[in-house]
Amino acid sequence: MRVFLTLRTQRQMLILGIVALAVISIILAAALFHDRETPEIVKLGKGLASVDAQPVRDLEPRAPANVPEPVPSPSESGIGNGRASFYGNELAGNRTASGEIFDPKRLTAAHRTLPLGSRVRVTNARNGKSVIVRINDRGPFHGNRVIDISTAAARTIGLIRSGTGRVNLALLVS
Repeated sequence: MRVFLTLRTQRQMLILGIVALAVISIILAAALFHDRETPEIVKLGKGLASVDAQPVRDLEPRAPANVPEPVPSPSESGIGNGRASFYGNELAGNRTASGEIFDPKRLTAAHRTLPLGSRVRVTNARNGKSVIVRINDRGPFHGNRVIDISTAAARTIGLIRSGTGRVNLALLVS
């Protein structure tokens, strides 16, 4: 008889545990479902949109509208402008066209035609920040991009979040 009472109590506890787990699951599912139906709405420009719809390029701080075009110094020669991208950690350790090992922490870049070893000032047209890079590789070979810069250079001029951006290039003359 005592064994029967013990088994009965254990069965009751098991059933209560299963019921409690089911109730908690239903409450959690209802809370998650409610969250999906009402995304956080924020004001973007002239209208409203959910946070998920915000373009990444809008997350970067914008420069004032009157940022002047960079004027090359006498030791610099403007060589044009265009889109820049950056290449990062996935290529770390590979050999570049110059024969050196690529390190994304160094201020280097790839250009299709400039001589290897050339130094170029890359200026972000959006915020006016600039960095001097050394050409040690060839590229970019995709799209309409004029230069690929290292992760460190992209971080310096604020291209990390967007991945690409409009830049001005100036060749430093020695």
